[in-house]
Amino acid sequence: MSPVSLLHDPHHDGSPLYVSDEAPELGTSATVRVRTSADDPIEEVWLRTTYDAEPVYHPMTTTTVGDVVWWEGRLPVHNPVTHYRFLLVRSGGEEQEWLTGAGLVDHDLPDAADFRLTAHPPAPDWGRDGVVYQVFPDRFARSAAADLREVPDWALPAEWDDEVVFEGSDPRTPMQLYGGDLDGITEHLDHVAAVGADIVYTTPVFPGESNHRYNATTFTEVDPLLGGSEAYARLSAAVHERGWRILGDLTTNHTGDTHEWFLSAVDDPRDPHRSFYYFEDDGTYADWMGHGTLPKINHANLDVRHAMVDGPDSVVGRWLQPPYSVDGWRIDVANMTGRLGAIDVAHEVARTVRATAAALHEDPWVIGEHNHDATGDVDGDGWHGTMNYSGFSWPVWSWLRDPASPARAFGRPVPVPRRGGVAVVDTFRAWQGALGWRATATSWNILGSHDSARIRTLVGGDAAVHRVAAGLQFTMPGVPMVFAGDEIGLEGVNGEDARRPMPWHRREEWDAQTLATYADLARLRREHPALRRGGLRWAHVDADTIAYLREHPDQTVLVVARRAAGGAFTLPAATAGRHLFGSEPGGADLAPGADGVEVPRSPGSRLDIWELDSE
Repeated sequence: MSPVSLLHDPHHDGSPLYVSDEAPELGTSATVRVRTSADDPIEEVWLRTTYDAEPVYHPMTTTTVGDVVWWEGRLPVHNPVTHYRFLLVRSGGEEQEWLTGAGLVDHDLPDAADFRLTAHPPAPDWGRDGVVYQVFPDRFARSAAADLREVPDWALPAEWDDEVVFEGSDPRTPMQLYGGDLDGITEHLDHVAAVGADIVYTTPVFPGESNHRYNATTFTEVDPLLGGSEAYARLSAAVHERGWRILGDLTTNHTGDTHEWFLSAVDDPRDPHRSFYYFEDDGTYADWMGHGTLPKINHANLDVRHAMVDGPDSVVGRWLQPPYSVDGWRIDVANMTGRLGAIDVAHEVARTVRATAAALHEDPWVIGEHNHDATGDVDGDGWHGTMNYSGFSWPVWSWLRDPASPARAFGRPVPVPRRGGVAVVDTFRAWQGALGWRATATSWNILGSHDSARIRTLVGGDAAVHRVAAGLQFTMPGVPMVFAGDEIGLEGVNGEDARRPMPWHRREEWDAQTLATYADLARLRREHPALRRGGLRWAHVDADTIAYLREHPDQTVLVVARRAAGGAFTLPAATAGRHLFGSEPGGADLAPGADGVEVPRSPGSRLDIWELDSE
């Protein structure tokens, strides 16, 4: 397929250049704008929204600035979530297109991918503008105190250099305990700073009879193997002393089968905790995906809701308060929480978690784990955003995957196919349209986590391609979430193998160039508002190259990502650009020519960033 330039296409997104207020009050209105080319013979643009589900059309006015036509209209904010799209009219009405969140469409289509504006309060600025660093406590770092702790009967102790047991069929996999602890994290916060992160997110810290602790035995204390509640308070204090934030990890969908609530329910069918779970008359119970060790919580029961998510004395509430003072939560299995068969109270649970957090914390952040389609779950009154596997990870993986990589499939029975740039951009567009701009911008850009293969393994060990992936993670809309070890090139074929201990004592094995790349990208994202708050306009795409603009009222940034060597190409209507970053050595400023600006050829994989002059 021949290269395609996209800069002349009509465009709108939810960023400040196109929407006057991303969180307007109910009953007010917002100004929305569409950008088109002066060479495009568009005669009219109509703003179509829905008023109590009834379509309503509003005219738009035009202003021409050079070769750009700006169409502007007022969008009434009548419903908490306002859906809207634009009708573009040419040739006296004989040619019509819809501009929606998923792009231009030349036929009528449902409202699912419409742009949306929500009147619910937005995510906190510190979350939107930050960089998240994910830590799996057992494998990150051991303090000296870890050597003094007695290993519990369920655990299989491992030395820090022992090979990780990772096959799901091996019963040792969840039992292998390396002994990382919370004071170990506190002692290595300088490394987190070196990566450029300012939000520490740990996987669960509550006691659980596994190395991952998603099978909690209680929510009243932090696991003594991690140093106990006092160590958690020390970590939180150290994080806050740096001006950073800390996020907890809570499984609201299930507990472990050794949890105190569940044991009480099993011992006595008349025990009040029995209603916390889905028990049948014969004693069987619902669990998570067939795992009997993970009994499912019944959120249709108000007592368990009060115990877990509702109010200052709930699990959610308690740990938001001093001395722990977590700044928000990542909710595990958020997509399944409150859902079982015909029962669906998921939105009620999400709203309650959010309300509890908001009542106890000035600006909390609540992220829901959802590795599929979070459409409808992130409209703004519950989870602020999601771990965006579908909208970010999957398309990046499919573009950069080495077909010979041993990386195991995640979330599907076969590995992702290797796809070209056009298909990948179509995927980005589809998910941004489905989730909405604000939810996309608030969700996490993930290259890998404790549940998936490492990005270095997925790209076949190619460090240059890994750095391209990191560039996308930090420059696409969304919040970068770095899984500890990605920045130094750790590998892993699946989620369990990805949990290899951090090799603090083998720094000669670290990929120093990739670590510097992460630090540079984090610094650039912090310095340039376009990379944090700017819109996204696709500029050029071919099989091996994806280029886009991040546009903000204060600046415009051009990002060019190449998965392989590629030729030069020209971007029309672009201007001179100052080179800010290259993932590989080299790179130069861009000079304007008669037809625009020429982006130079590349001999291999790389990602470059330029700040463009004002047009």
